[in-house]
Amino acid sequence: MKQKILVIEDDPVICAELITLLEGNSYEASAATDFSSVIKTVRDVQPHLILLDIKLPQTNGLTLCSQIRSFSNVPIIFVTSCTTDMDELNSIMLGGDAFITKPYNTAILLAKIASLLKRAYPAVIQSDLSYQGTVLHLDSGKLEYAGQQVDLTKNELKILCYLFKHAGMICPRADIVEYLWDNQVYVDDNALSVNINRIREKLASIGLTDFIKTKHRQGYTL
Repeated sequence: MKQKILVIEDDPVICAELITLLEGNSYEASAATDFSSVIKTVRDVQPHLILLDIKLPQTNGLTLCSQIRSFSNVPIIFVTSCTTDMDELNSIMLGGDAFITKPYNTAILLAKIASLLKRAYPAVIQSDLSYQGTVLHLDSGKLEYAGQQVDLTKNELKILCYLFKHAGMICPRADIVEYLWDNQVYVDDNALSVNINRIREKLASIGLTDFIKTKHRQGYTL
């Protein structure tokens, strides 16, 4: 079952971007549309996580966070254009779990979401990821293709996980490195190249060639 994320954001462009990003990463995403009854929406949807702006029509994200905390421990990430230390402090004091300023880095936002969901719902088993007949087994750290499997190191698994979640998209090298660092996998740009080459060798050993493509001066894509 997909994990549900509720977006509480009044900017229609940013809201649509977040919904697309979340759905593209295997989450079930929905948005609050009536800002006079956000609490009712939260109770009705019962999301696994909330993305919450601070400046909202008819209400305030900090107030909403406090109200939500009166009946739920759902993880709340503030995604906001408010950038002062006081804004961040207030978000923490009122029960927020993370504070990300706009314009946000999608890789960091996704990493925060995954980290909070894993912490809040440890019993939820990670599902496998698949793309073009290739299956990435997250729990066992193996990649399977045409009945054959290869074992992956922690770094290789994290890199492939990011690429699978962004399949069909060009993933900039800097975004991958940032995602890995945020997930406590310590690699720099040179180490990323080494890991990509090792992954390609393992994929070739089971008949997968040209699976990870290099886009010159842009990054990688599946």
